[in-house]
Amino acid sequence: MAAASIVLTACAELSLQLPPTLDSVVHEVVEAARAPAAQQKAVLADAQRDFARDPSPMHRVRLAALLATLPEPVHDDARALELLEPIVETASAAGRFAAFLSAHITERQRLMREGEKLAKERAAAEREHQNAEKERDKREEALRQQLEALRAIERGILEREERLRKKPGVKP
Repeated sequence: MAAASIVLTACAELSLQLPPTLDSVVHEVVEAARAPAAQQKAVLADAQRDFARDPSPMHRVRLAALLATLPEPVHDDARALELLEPIVETASAAGRFAAFLSAHITERQRLMREGEKLAKERAAAEREHQNAEKERDKREEALRQQLEALRAIERGILEREERLRKKPGVKP
């Protein structure tokens, strides 16, 4: 019993850090996502330091999850995918979570590209609509001017007929 106590005390003094569990990674990422920007940067810096010290699959998943979840300016999907790629095919919990997270990131990127494409299409359609409105307005103005010219001609004819009627002895 005393020997076990000595071993535990010695381990505690060595500051032996175990790799994080998947549950602790998810918990940390959720907490970091809710934290202020300064704390988010600190958590990310810790994860980067831990990954540099020990590039285990869990540290890799932890860093990738933070990069994929935290908002700009620390958000980096490309780096997250790069970190996940080596472990996506492994049969471990970290590998399955990496596959899930990688699929999620890839789908989000696809949706972002599709959204950008739709925004461009909408902008092009809006420009086309505005150009069509301008053309319609031009045609409308031209028709209005033609109508006004026809009315002026009609007024001229009516005035001439009226003058001719007022003059005695002239037949229209």
